[in-house]
Amino acid sequence: MSGRLANDSSPFYFQLTLFRELGVSRYLFFTLTLLLYAVIVSFNVVIILVICLEKTLHEPMYVFISGLSLNSLYGSSGFFPRFLMDLLSDTHLISRPACFTQMYIIYSYASYELTVLSIMAYDRYVAICKPLHYHSIMSPRTMCMLVAAAWSYPMVSMGTLLYLVVSLPLCGYKLPRVFCTPWPVVQLSCADTSINSITGHFISIATVFLPLCFVLYTYLRILLVCQQKSSEFRGKALQTCLPHIVSFVNYSITLFCEVSLNRYRADELNPYTGSSCLSTSSIGAFSTTTNEIIPSNG
Repeated sequence: MSGRLANDSSPFYFQLTLFRELGVSRYLFFTLTLLLYAVIVSFNVVIILVICLEKTLHEPMYVFISGLSLNSLYGSSGFFPRFLMDLLSDTHLISRPACFTQMYIIYSYASYELTVLSIMAYDRYVAICKPLHYHSIMSPRTMCMLVAAAWSYPMVSMGTLLYLVVSLPLCGYKLPRVFCTPWPVVQLSCADTSINSITGHFISIATVFLPLCFVLYTYLRILLVCQQKSSEFRGKALQTCLPHIVSFVNYSITLFCEVSLNRYRADELNPYTGSSCLSTSSIGAFSTTTNEIIPSNG
């Protein structure tokens, strides 16, 4: 099979090459990863059920929180099941459709997280800076439009990126990663990849830094308003906003590091840097959701 794959310009399978020499430690990695996956799934399912069943929580803030939980389940399903299977497997072949599907899920998950957090920042900006007009501004129609925008951008941007990757003729099948990512696949191409490189850089910058700049701007406006209010008002505003901004910046830095490290060759990195970054991203999303709920209930 290996010979057929190597000589085929469009291999049907990819081989994930970083699962070598695990030995008995694979069982420890499997147990810890399974535990993390179970905690993430259980926590987010509970959040979604509580928000759906409790009518008093049918407010924009909690709708956005449930969106974060849904996205966490979506992203986790694209990474953990396959990763757990590969930890216990002796062969690590993934079909071309499965690889591209995993690629789309993981990267759209990361982008969804940033866009949903951005509209949550806007919601808090309106709640603090324009409290008298909050319900007229954050109407059900506006909320639906914001959610649609938050989900549309990742769908279009990641779909475009994936289309460019799928269209490339490939001369190899070995991916030096533990999960499918765009750039290692692009490096297997026999054709010119300058369009993929330029588009990838543009989408990465737009996906990470545009939401980050928007969130920082909204919180700067909030801080300016807080300076004109009482100390009690400032305390409540900071209690509400600080966990969100800290989590958002932490998640943005983690995501940017993952995207940047993805462009290095595997032999220049620790073999599990990529999976560590993704797991950290999942934990960051998990803690972000937690931090959104605790101040809201305070």
